[in-house]
Amino acid sequence: MTQGAGQGPEVLTAALRDFRVPAYVHETGPYAHSAAPAGQSVGMPEGIAEPEGYTPTQRDLPVVNRGDTLQVPLAPEPAPDPATPEGLGPLYVVGDVHGYLDQLVEALQEKGLIDAEGNWSAGNTRLWFLGDFTDRGPDGVGVIDLVMRLSAEAAAAGGYCKALMGNHELLLLGAKRFGDTPVNSGAGTATFQAAWLLNGGQKTDMERLQDHHLQWMARLDAMEEADGHLLVHSDTTAYLEYGDSIEAVNDTVRETLTRNDADECWDLFRKFTKRFAFRDDQTGPGAVRELLDTYGGTRIVHGHSPIPYLLGEVGSEDGESGAGPAVEGPHIYAGGLAVAMDGGVTMAGKLLVCQLPLDK
Repeated sequence: MTQGAGQGPEVLTAALRDFRVPAYVHETGPYAHSAAPAGQSVGMPEGIAEPEGYTPTQRDLPVVNRGDTLQVPLAPEPAPDPATPEGLGPLYVVGDVHGYLDQLVEALQEKGLIDAEGNWSAGNTRLWFLGDFTDRGPDGVGVIDLVMRLSAEAAAAGGYCKALMGNHELLLLGAKRFGDTPVNSGAGTATFQAAWLLNGGQKTDMERLQDHHLQWMARLDAMEEADGHLLVHSDTTAYLEYGDSIEAVNDTVRETLTRNDADECWDLFRKFTKRFAFRDDQTGPGAVRELLDTYGGTRIVHGHSPIPYLLGEVGSEDGESGAGPAVEGPHIYAGGLAVAMDGGVTMAGKLLVCQLPLDK
């Protein structure tokens, strides 16, 4: 059927709606694909009477195959990625930020996750921060404020922005709560305040820290699983000491912080500070598998240990490092079972924001 001269889309729509096809017409047979002249409905072929009780069948579109009919092929919809939960977009992770707000904004903009004004622009994308927002860098509280705001904006857009508990969140909470209260460090007497300052604590962060920042940090999860990736902050097996499921570990950490016991919180901080459990070529893969077998997932993604450390680079997290390998992306190791995401921003390295999964 073709649209005649002078006929508008309303006329064509009406013609298609009124097009009638006999009930006996099939795709095969002497009258298959027949069509009536323009302006007429399809009926019985000339010389053949309509069967008794015959009623034309109305269809939305005729079954035709004529050279003057526009054929519009429909492209098949792409199959959904079975690893992505329905209704959610791609998965991104962010390594340790340590107060480097400008570098974080630049990295998120480069990936299209925020716009030029710093607002969420990634729709239903999922974004995980792996912890350590403060200390060493100039604006840890600014980083926390940004992550908290993006969490609300992402949720409103159908995605999410979430964060894990890092050892520096535990350290900052302890310094704020307990100050110079002595704790049993296992190697003599120590205090959270002294440890916080020794590990890059910024007095400007402490001055700007408010109750809502403290409440947000205290409620962070210690671990989570997303699309087969077990997300943790530290490359340690110490998580096994806090529960045999992700939910149990997260509950135990939160309950420990709620009890507000200085020695308990110190022990939690000390265990979360351990590192390098996956680095050894012989024992590392087994340590990763122990965590995966317990908590699920097929690969661990962590922050905490700067990639130059994992590669054997000698240096200092205070920025005093010698020449070494330039960090351009995550470090995949332990037989492909572990992904390190701390690019060493505190060592003039790179703040990493990457989409998962990564090629082995």
